[in-house]
Amino acid sequence: MSHQRVNAALIALIQRQRPPRIAMTLVAVAALVQLLVPLNTLPSVPLTAALVGSLGFAIMLRAWWLFRIEKTAICPTARTTTLITRDVYALTRNPMYLGMVMMLGAIALLAGALPYYAAAIAFFLLLNVVFCPYEEQKLRTGFDEYAAYASRVRRWL
Repeated sequence: MSHQRVNAALIALIQRQRPPRIAMTLVAVAALVQLLVPLNTLPSVPLTAALVGSLGFAIMLRAWWLFRIEKTAICPTARTTTLITRDVYALTRNPMYLGMVMMLGAIALLAGALPYYAAAIAFFLLLNVVFCPYEEQKLRTGFDEYAAYASRVRRWL
């Protein structure tokens, strides 16, 4: 099997997973690593963690609510029936993902441990390399107005 086919198969396998489950798995792995090999090298900053986590949760929840209002699928592999470009989607094309990354970052800020920072970074990279390109292609194909939206609103911030 060629390298390209292996990569395509791996990406397809990852895309079948739901990002919140991936985030929870990464946090669980970080907790296990931290338990087995304590790597507390950075200070814990609880107030900053609370602010970042709360803001991330609010952004994610607002985006989720807009999907509910518009009656469109939240699952990345499901059919998208509506392109939402207002509200938090006018600031970022991926507010749910941004919110989840911020919440993982908040856990890292609270723990002050490298495995949690690694989990947040790994989650961001997975979203940016696997999920976002897949969803963007799907939206580009399904909505003529997506190209204009993508040109004026950044993927993250």
